[in-house]
Amino acid sequence: MNNPPTFKDIEAAAARLTDYAVRTPVLESERLNDQLSCRMLIKAECLQRTGSFKFRGAFNMVSSLTDAQKDKGVVAFSSGNHAQGVAAAAKILGIKATIVMPADAPEIKIKNTQGDGAETVLYNRAEANRVAIADKIIEETGATLVPPFDAPQIMAGQGTLGLEFLDQAKDMGAELDCLLGPCSGGGMIGGNAIAFKERSPNTSIYCVEPEGYDDTALSLEAGERVQIKPETSSFCDSLLLEIPGELTFIVNRKLLKGGLVVSQAETANAMKNAFQEYKIVVEPGGAVALAAALSGKIDLQGKTVGIICTGGNVDADTFAQVLEGKFD
Repeated sequence: MNNPPTFKDIEAAAARLTDYAVRTPVLESERLNDQLSCRMLIKAECLQRTGSFKFRGAFNMVSSLTDAQKDKGVVAFSSGNHAQGVAAAAKILGIKATIVMPADAPEIKIKNTQGDGAETVLYNRAEANRVAIADKIIEETGATLVPPFDAPQIMAGQGTLGLEFLDQAKDMGAELDCLLGPCSGGGMIGGNAIAFKERSPNTSIYCVEPEGYDDTALSLEAGERVQIKPETSSFCDSLLLEIPGELTFIVNRKLLKGGLVVSQAETANAMKNAFQEYKIVVEPGGAVALAAALSGKIDLQGKTVGIICTGGNVDADTFAQVLEGKFD
């Protein structure tokens, strides 16, 4: 297994991304600050290229491949956001991309992935194994796997989000007491934890997951990776994992303060607040950190808190139902 990325790796990733990634804004609502008795800064990564933070890690890894590897193309498996990130990176670099996606992924994510020129291989979650499908493609083509989280180049790319956030907070006269971010495999929150450990070591960092898919929170409590058996569905399609990544958990076990869990109703409420207060569209999985803050999962009174809203790729029908209160 590879070693976790270093802070220097994150700085190198930031240099690679300079001309390609969007420097996403940090937003603030006086009304919500007053309501929560804290200062809350929102990193609107939903406005990133492809609509999520995933572009950062994907571009960092794909652009780091050798010419021989690029000639044979790349393969990824994803429910959507990583798929779009890899597809966009491959298109920019002129590389063939094949993406293995569940057939029930949000339509917007499938169409956007195909729109960037990637070939999509759709499968039934209940009947097929995405890793096995990807392995077969790699065996036949010699393509390179671009994993969604458990790779140092991916984590380093995601960590560039944290570097930006810290610089932007400083420009706003703020020092973050705590940072909340969504968690699936743990690459994004882990990469950010490495950046914060170097630049803001006193910031307490929490991962946030949906109810029924709190594998990282349970693993942090246990001190080892715990595999869960989900017994419920969730509209947080980008966060539905059963066990943390191996590499990511090495980092998160050391650097995270803890894990928080939110309900579907709390997540829907956060999506509505993001739309009403910050004027941004955030998908369910991208809204869980804001949901944790709004629902009081930790005491934020008198603190300055950073919230990462990781993605905005939500189908119009689902978003309309959220605004109509169908998930309350």
